[in-house]
Amino acid sequence: MLSLLGLETYQVQKLSLQDSLQISFDSMKNWAPQVPKDLPWNFLRKLQALNAEARNTTMVLDVPPDARPVEKEHQMEEEVIYWDPADDIAADIYSFSELPTPDTPVNPLDLLCALLLSSDSFLQQEVVLRMSLCQFALPLVLPDSENHYHTFLLWALRGILRTWWAQPPRGVGSFREDSVVLCRTPTFAFVRMDVSSNSKSQLLNAVLSPGHRQWDCFWHRDLNLGTNPREIADGLVEISWFFPSGREDLDIFPEPVAFLNLRGDIGSHWLQFKLLTEVSSAVFILTDNISRKEYKLLYSMKEPTTRFYFILSPYRGKRNTNLRFLNKLIPVLKIDHSHVLVKVSSTDSESFVKRIRTIVGNVMRAPCRRVSVEDMAHAARKLGLRVDEDCEECQKAKDRMERITRKIKDSDAYRRDELRLQGDPWRKAAQVEKEFCQLQWASDPPEKHRAELRRRLLELRMQQNGHDPTSGVQEFITGISSPSLGEKQYFLRWMEWGLARVAQPRLRQPPETLLTLRPKHGGTLDLSEPLWPEPLGVEHFLREMGQFYEAESCLVEAGRLPAGQRRFAHFPGLALELLLKGLPLELIDGSTLSIPVRWVTGLLKELHVRLERRSRLVVLSALGVPGTGKSTLLNTMFGLRFATGKSCGPRGAFMQLITVAEGFSQDLGCDHILVIDSGGLISGALTSTGDRFELEASLATLLMGLSNVTMVSLAETRDIPPAILHAFLRLEKTGHMPNYQFVYQNLHDVSAPGPKPRDRRQLLDPPSNLSRAAAQMEKQGDGFRTLAGLAFCDPEKQHVWHIPGLWHGAPPMAAVSLGYSEAIFELKRCLLENIRNGLSNQNKNIQQLIELVRRL
Repeated sequence: MLSLLGLETYQVQKLSLQDSLQISFDSMKNWAPQVPKDLPWNFLRKLQALNAEARNTTMVLDVPPDARPVEKEHQMEEEVIYWDPADDIAADIYSFSELPTPDTPVNPLDLLCALLLSSDSFLQQEVVLRMSLCQFALPLVLPDSENHYHTFLLWALRGILRTWWAQPPRGVGSFREDSVVLCRTPTFAFVRMDVSSNSKSQLLNAVLSPGHRQWDCFWHRDLNLGTNPREIADGLVEISWFFPSGREDLDIFPEPVAFLNLRGDIGSHWLQFKLLTEVSSAVFILTDNISRKEYKLLYSMKEPTTRFYFILSPYRGKRNTNLRFLNKLIPVLKIDHSHVLVKVSSTDSESFVKRIRTIVGNVMRAPCRRVSVEDMAHAARKLGLRVDEDCEECQKAKDRMERITRKIKDSDAYRRDELRLQGDPWRKAAQVEKEFCQLQWASDPPEKHRAELRRRLLELRMQQNGHDPTSGVQEFITGISSPSLGEKQYFLRWMEWGLARVAQPRLRQPPETLLTLRPKHGGTLDLSEPLWPEPLGVEHFLREMGQFYEAESCLVEAGRLPAGQRRFAHFPGLALELLLKGLPLELIDGSTLSIPVRWVTGLLKELHVRLERRSRLVVLSALGVPGTGKSTLLNTMFGLRFATGKSCGPRGAFMQLITVAEGFSQDLGCDHILVIDSGGLISGALTSTGDRFELEASLATLLMGLSNVTMVSLAETRDIPPAILHAFLRLEKTGHMPNYQFVYQNLHDVSAPGPKPRDRRQLLDPPSNLSRAAAQMEKQGDGFRTLAGLAFCDPEKQHVWHIPGLWHGAPPMAAVSLGYSEAIFELKRCLLENIRNGLSNQNKNIQQLIELVRRL
């Protein structure tokens, strides 16, 4: 199977997340797989785009017209093959006929298992995370019968965070958010004994589907290629959850509940079945008839700790045999006749599903076993299954994370005591540097004031440089300095989750409760106050490293510190390693809303050295008010990891690097794409004092000025933030106009219609009062007619995009809509086409970008 799918080369050096995210020729075309070797890449590409059809393994044979066989009018000529009976080929003809051929359809579950067996831990985690966003059933136990061990995928599931609302009522108090690995829920397993006419997966889908809308969470026999025989996926255990929305008319169950599905029969996979009996609140066994072999296996179970239910679909003449075996099993499994259900072709499916739900609900209401995925992993270890998280590198990284997080009792106090270079020292230094920078543009700056600012800045930097990194920061630096690349990546992921667990409870609130900045008593706004509480994250430790580097560099530049006495010169190189492995790094500091220029340029210099000749860059930025879906859009488009959610994400602007495949870089005209997400920098409000507005306009100008391509993400047709309008006007003066794409996202209606002609002309309408005010503030007078005229955007030429709603259905059980996924792919294709055609202005090399950062 691995050879058929072209994955045999990834058994020693596993397929990595970076391998799957490269931009290539295939990134620009929506093609169908033609041979089995296309299937893994097609699956990864569609899964990255959250496409609901990612699991479809149908292949389209693309035969050239001149190579197609010619049919006669009424019959096909039969091809006759002759061979010599003495030939070795003839002797093996039958054995070869049993092997998969290149045009053999591949069962989607075989594809999933083969891909996971060929992927490293971090690609496995990304695959499972995106499957969860598509509401696909997730792999829990990965079979590998050839090597005689099965793997429990605890690490792969650990990154999944789910939200739900408890019943009743639906409000802030009933909102819940937790990792699926830590959430303890009632768990119900569905297994097959020998042969069953009823499909477990279809039954599970019906149980989980609200109303009459069938939701294909588990792949089943009635889907495309669902009847194809499984070659390597038997023994796979899948898991899915139901999470309530807090609405009684939609919720099937009032609390979260997990469902497990064993592929293959229990007789051949007794170890997996044993695990399910030890972790489940109840086990449903589907079979047509109870055979002697399975009866003996069940009879051998001593003191079962779970409830058993049988779903029978008996053949004629087998009724008495089933009753005889069931009567013997009743005292062993502690069941009665109410635990035996019969479903034949004449049984009403809807009533049967209601009966299953009633049984599940009754078990949940009674005292029952509730387990988390971590609890399941503990049971798996006792049974001898391998747990992916138990590798040495992962455990070392976890121990290091715990040494840091166990000291965090209060996030604010920890920042004040352990991250000492941030807060007031950095805020004051940033303010002085801004004033000093503004003096450079003054026509006749007073030298005395300039000297005073220089003195104050050096004094602040000397204070910062007088500190040593605290124990927590030193532990963090040791973690990201590990010579083991795997341990370093594990450590970063553990830090993200560990810090999220110790986040303040006040940050755990529904996503719609976005906190707003309120004026103080005097009516003015304090720019140092956050727009919302900012959780403690990895970026705070990197900010601290950045401030050590900034303070030291400032003193070296001023001649106050010999270059040979530098202690932190290697910090940008450490941070760069994280950027190259997919961690978003902060470009604009979210605490002071300023750019640490020395730190950022130090990073870019290290990047230039590392990339050597492959240093041609295109910079793509996404701007918009928090909550307009820009981060989700970037993550879906390129497989990135920008923080999403508008109520408690980091405020700063972050950047990630995407590699262009070497075979495609010449055609595209660049080697890498630097993607910048404006995060929570743009609030969208025009304040009375104008202080924050001026700051936001400056930051928007900076991000646009660095960019070759800028996407402006908008929630409604007329909510272009004022700060972005000002940035357009300021950039027009400089002559630098990036390629602009305006993306209108439907954030409410899940069945949004396609683009309407009047919507596409919105940018050509007469300027609004806000636009006129922006023009007057920038002293443009009446020269600013419309935004379309300013940005050289022709809405009829695909500069304005209308993206359908993200969700199909009601969260938290909604899947990503196919329309959203397809629209994002088309936008991505257009962006890459513009880059290839040179419409994104001149591409930069890293040296030019460094100079641009300094100048802007």
